[in-house]
Amino acid sequence: MALSDYKEKKLLDHANNVASWTAPATQYLALFKSDPGETGAGTEVSATVDDTAYARQAITFAAATLGTGIALTSNAQTFAATVYGSGAAAYTVTHIGIYDALTTGNLLDYGPLNASISRVTGKTLVFDIGSISSALG
Repeated sequence: MALSDYKEKKLLDHANNVASWTAPATQYLALFKSDPGETGAGTEVSATVDDTAYARQAITFAAATLGTGIALTSNAQTFAATVYGSGAAAYTVTHIGIYDALTTGNLLDYGPLNASISRVTGKTLVFDIGSISSALG
């Protein structure tokens, strides 16, 4: 996953002793129907139009591995079975993002899925432990 503009600025300012930054106590995994890019401008799944059961899921990471600089998720994220919203149709998830809040908030990291996922009614979506990675650079 890549860092958002917001997180890049926070980390750089912190590292250069310009402004202190405390990482959010809880981070949340979001599903996107298009690339959110560094600013989060993509189309996040809508709890009104796409899936009334949709809600961002809390996500945690284990410590990064020295040498690789990669941190893997330490918990599984389960998105509830799809319930079509006003759009009443399957939708495709192409990207994920990590936010510092359950609703709205700041995008921290983002990236494409290895393969797009079609969300159809009644199907849950699970990201297993270790299936999402975070890295600098």
